[in-house]
Amino acid sequence: MQTILIYTILGIAALTFIYPFLWMIGASFASMQEIGTMALWPAHPTWHNFTTMVQKIPIWRSLFNSLLVAAFTTSLVVITGSVVGYALAKMRFKGRQLIFYVIVFTMSLPFQVTLIPNYITIVNLRLVDTYAGLIIPFAISAFAILMFRQAFQGLPQALIDAARMDGCSEMQIIFKILWPNIKPTIVTVAILSFIGSWNEVLWPLIVIRNEQLMTMPQLVTLFAVGGRADAQLGVKIAAAVLLALPVIIAFLFFQKHFIQSMASTGLKD
Repeated sequence: MQTILIYTILGIAALTFIYPFLWMIGASFASMQEIGTMALWPAHPTWHNFTTMVQKIPIWRSLFNSLLVAAFTTSLVVITGSVVGYALAKMRFKGRQLIFYVIVFTMSLPFQVTLIPNYITIVNLRLVDTYAGLIIPFAISAFAILMFRQAFQGLPQALIDAARMDGCSEMQIIFKILWPNIKPTIVTVAILSFIGSWNEVLWPLIVIRNEQLMTMPQLVTLFAVGGRADAQLGVKIAAAVLLALPVIIAFLFFQKHFIQSMASTGLKD
């Protein structure tokens, strides 16, 4: 009875989370007349909402922009997080703990606190309306550094010492020796970085004005609130479904590593 009760509660919780998303998918194929009365799937599904969206905004260009920015940002976060995390975990130098505590402290600061300084920096570097202006402010993540530090601390020092005796440089140790042993952490950091970069709206709205360089979340936001959707709820929902699709696909492919890392990674000094 206890097992049945637990699974019943978990099943209800799962339905609570998944029903709105399934309804959103159904609504994206529904006409304006059906959306208000639809339970889960329209009686007469149509592609009209998607075709209207494609006609009104350069959605495929924005999709390419988002994938490009998210891919570069994720790659930089994984690389910089690995290097800094390795230095904090396995190298001994003065001020190491202080640097670590400062990095952890920055995690408590909301992005809005550094928004204006970052914007002034991007303007001074003449990176407004460029891909670099979207990528550089997010190239280093305190969370990624923390995750890699904890993962590297769990690896034996003998592995690093043996690699050094074989003539490996520190970079070779990180990317050729240690990376294969922390794949779940790499996948977790990559997924979270990709999702964070993909969903970012505020920063692109500030630094990007050229429509051809706009990311998908930015363009969809402007599409939904800027009047181009002509108050058509189904078209807005179709844009939201297309926006969520890449993140869902990425998670489905890497969920095993993601859950494994989140369950096994501990925080320790």
